[in-house]
Parts: sequence; C-alpha cells; structure tokens
Amino acid sequence: MKKARFFLLILLVFLVGITAFSKVVTLNFIEVLTSPGRTKVLKDIIADFEATHPGIKVNLISPPYEQADQKATLMLNTRQPLDIVEVRDYTIKQYVNNRRLENLEPYIANWADAKTLSVVANKAARTVNDTAYIVPQFFFIKGLFVRTDILKNLGVNYIPKTMSELVELCIAITDPSKNQYGFGFRGKSWEFKFSDLIATSFLSDIDPTNIYKTKDGKIYFSDPRAIEGLRMYKRLFDKATPKDAINWGFNEQVNAFVSGITPFLIQDPDTVALVDNMLGREHYTVVPIPVGPSGKAYLDYGFTGLGIPSYSKHKKEAWEFIKYISSPEVNAKLCKEYGPLPIHTSTFENDPYFSTGVYSAWGYMINHPEKYIFASYPLNSPKWPGWAEVHQQYMQSFLLGKISLEETVEKWTEYWAE
Repeated sequence: MKKARFFLLILLVFLVGITAFSKVVTLNFIEVLTSPGRTKVLKDIIADFEATHPGIKVNLISPPYEQADQKATLMLNTRQPLDIVEVRDYTIKQYVNNRRLENLEPYIANWADAKTLSVVANKAARTVNDTAYIVPQFFFIKGLFVRTDILKNLGVNYIPKTMSELVELCIAITDPSKNQYGFGFRGKSWEFKFSDLIATSFLSDIDPTNIYKTKDGKIYFSDPRAIEGLRMYKRLFDKATPKDAINWGFNEQVNAFVSGITPFLIQDPDTVALVDNMLGREHYTVVPIPVGPSGKAYLDYGFTGLGIPSYSKHKKEAWEFIKYISSPEVNAKLCKEYGPLPIHTSTFENDPYFSTGVYSAWGYMINHPEKYIFASYPLNSPKWPGWAEVHQQYMQSFLLGKISLEETVEKWTEYWAE
C-alpha cells in the first residue's frame, strides 16, 4: 500500500512538472501599420520566433489601417489583455502620459544588440522624457522617386537637384490633354510633411529640435523665405498636378506614379517594396531630396516602435519577442520585405542591400549632414494631435484660392503660438 502511494505521488509530481513545463504563455501583439504584405512578414517572423521559443505564442492583432491607432488606444486605455503594442511617433506621448507604457531602459541596458543601434534609433526610442519606452523598428525618411523610363520617353535627360529645378521640370512636362502631369501631390492625410519639406528648404536656420521654429525661437511660417517657398508650392499644385490631387492620400500618389501619370513622387522607403511589386525596379529609381535655395533640405524621421503595456502580465516574455524582432538580422529581414530603413548601423555596414541601388539615396542623405538636416516635429506638444487637421484645413483653402497665403500662415502661427 505504501509503495502504491509512493508511486502515485511520484506520478503526480511528474504530471505537475510536465504541466508546468509545457505551459505556454500567449502574448497579445497589436500592429497599427496594417497592410497585407507587412502582416504576412510579421506572421513569418512570429512563426520563426515561436519555433525557437516553444513556451511562447504570439497572437497578432491586425486592425484595418484606418482604425488601428484608435483600436490600440482603446485597448490600452481600457487595460485589455495586451503585451506588445506598436507605437507611432505621434502616439507615444499620449501613451506615456497615460502611464500605459513600460520603461524599457533596464531591458535595453542588458541587451547586447543595443550597442549597434543608430544615433537616430536611440533618439527616437527616447522621444519622451529622454526615456526609452519603445524600441524603434524602422524609419521613414523622404526620398524622390523618379520614373526614369517616362523621363526618357519625354526627352528629359537630367534629374532635378534643387527644388526650383524639380518644380519647373514638373510644370514643363505637364500636359492635361494627355493625362500627363509632373508631380504626385499629397492633398490630405499628413500633407503638411510635404509642404514643410519644400517651404523649410528656403531657410538656412531651422531648429533641428523643432522643425516649426528657426534657431532664434520664431515660428517659421511667416518668414519671407518661407512665404516664397509656399508660393512655389502653390505653383506646383496649380500647374503640375491633377485638380483632384487636392484629395490625394498615399494610395492615390502611388497609383499615379505607377500608372505613369506623375513621374515624380516624394515618399518614404517603405514605398520601395510596393513600387517594386507593382512596377519593377527597372522602371524607376530613387534620388536624394532636392535642396532649396538655402542649399539644404530638412528631413523628419518618422518611426514606429514596439513597447510593452505597463499592465502586461508577461513583460519578460514580451521583451524576449521585442529583442528577437529588433535584432540586426531579423530587423533587416523586416525592412527588406517591408521597405523602410533599419535601426542598426551594422545592417548598413554589412548588408549591401541597404548601401546600393535605390537605398543609396538615403545613404547619401544620411552621410551628408551639411545638406540634409534631420529635424524633429514637436511631438511632445499637447497641440500636436490636432495639428494635421488644422494644417490641412487651411492649406486646402489656400490651394483652392479661398483664402490668402497671408491669412493661412497667420492661422498656423496662431496655432503654435506659446
């Protein structure tokens, strides 16, 4: 009887041990830059991670792109089960203020791959309170996409290197009767990043810590140099774009470029993979952003990163996944298939994919700080969340001739006044 009890006890301990050993932690991970191609890449990475981490499963939540930020915010604010959250450059401030993100400094301090994070990656991670609440996954920096095949057919044998050259060439090749226009305009949905790019290029003294101010602390919109740049921007819209471009977003821009309606497009590197699939790299290239009369161009660095909700019950396992997907090898895989710029200096040094071909344009801009200055938007400002709507409202009215440029810049300046 004693032997039976003994063996029963041993069996019970064994079964409990097996159960404990085989217990699987499921991590809920919400992405916000949802697209079919990118979601597939993430699922492939998750499958590889799960194969090497048998005790962890990752449940990927992929809301429609237009609703994703709202979904992530709702889940965080209502403390729904969530262990990894994709955080955008313009949502990180509100999440930190609401105490919904974990401080990742202790994790990063013990992460070997942190040593090769680029300067911009470290800066982006510490966007709020100089504290790392995220690990950036990639960067979006503007480049000039050019349909070289169309320019050749039009008899154009040069690539614009200045903003003035770009605008005048776009106007010269525009022929509405042939449905041929010069420039893939952005009329809505964060359109300010395009007008800012042109207008600030007329100034030599923009503050890199706040792209909306000059180094003497003044808001730049009403500066005579900026006024000149905005007049050129309207000239570009009036004479080199389809009239319905006032309502174009990302998809319309890319479709016009791929179809050949507009052979010039300013976009981020994540557009590369999309255009490769839709068009083929033999038909286009990417070149550095043309500089303005100042001899400079001010480039913002949009980014997205991964954070851990402060209330997560599986922080250790969540960090294991973030550490895995943020490693140089896996981050390079993600960026190659999705298109943006990687976070590790070692990737640029060791992987020719990012130092040759279309990506060499971004490499050139990164390596020429005398011409290409990386400047931050005021993401920490409480006025930032409402800015896109305010800017678009007055910009569209200005472009359509409903209000003057002077009234437009006055409204923008009032918005950002202290």
